[in-house]
Amino acid sequence: MTPVLVRQHLPQAGPVPRADLGARARDWSEIQERMLVPLYEAVYERLDVGFRTRLLALGCGSGLALLMAARRGAALTGVEPSSPQRLALAHERLATGASRAHTRGGVRLTDSLAEDTAGSQTPSYNLVTAFEPIGCLADDAEGLAGVLTAATPLAEPGTPVVLAGWGPPERCATSAVLRAVAGRAEPPGHQALRPALRDDLEEVARRADLGPDGSGRVACPFGYAGVESAVRGLLSTGLCDAAIVATGQEQIEKELTEALHPYRRPDGTVWMPNVFRYLIARTP
Repeated sequence: MTPVLVRQHLPQAGPVPRADLGARARDWSEIQERMLVPLYEAVYERLDVGFRTRLLALGCGSGLALLMAARRGAALTGVEPSSPQRLALAHERLATGASRAHTRGGVRLTDSLAEDTAGSQTPSYNLVTAFEPIGCLADDAEGLAGVLTAATPLAEPGTPVVLAGWGPPERCATSAVLRAVAGRAEPPGHQALRPALRDDLEEVARRADLGPDGSGRVACPFGYAGVESAVRGLLSTGLCDAAIVATGQEQIEKELTEALHPYRRPDGTVWMPNVFRYLIARTP
């Protein structure tokens, strides 16, 4: 059977030199991934994630959200096909973190859903998450819908599926910074980044034949020790990759530094207020 892969919702890392991919993944793990901790916590609390949870995490990155679920006792499957470097970091993180957790079902990390989708299999998951926020890229809603269509048959009927998105531009400083920088490098008529739309998540649910069943908003401020750390963290998201192809990384780093100036505090730290939205949908 043809393997079913989960596409990462951020741009592929094609323009990043191979030698830099490890550093990019490490920046994601050490700087950027923690910015979404309030989102993970809010969802896990609302859905009472614990020993009875069998979680399928799509686009699990370097595993921070998985580690938090493991500490609640959940059985975990994390899928990350787009970045072997992030997946390797998830293995490192879960090897130490999960051993301290009291999870009963264990942890499985993979770059493909092929094993789960091969042949007929009794649905084995009762929670599916896609925490990587959509709503900045022009085609990310379509991409995520395809991922969910492949993954949700592995879940029990009525399973909650959690989707996450960037908040409205007026409440999401970081997305405005990224659009301002990337937009300068976009060719005429091309729109790699766009403002989040109010119904982005509902549109994904509709395309994947999922029924919306509640939503919420979570404050996730992005705080950095300094401008250099902020630039590295934002570049690790991949959202500036198209601009890097067009103008070069040095130029994008310079423009990010300038765009971050309004968010720099007197002590040199950088603080950007953001609000992210999540949608809980249900499998048929």
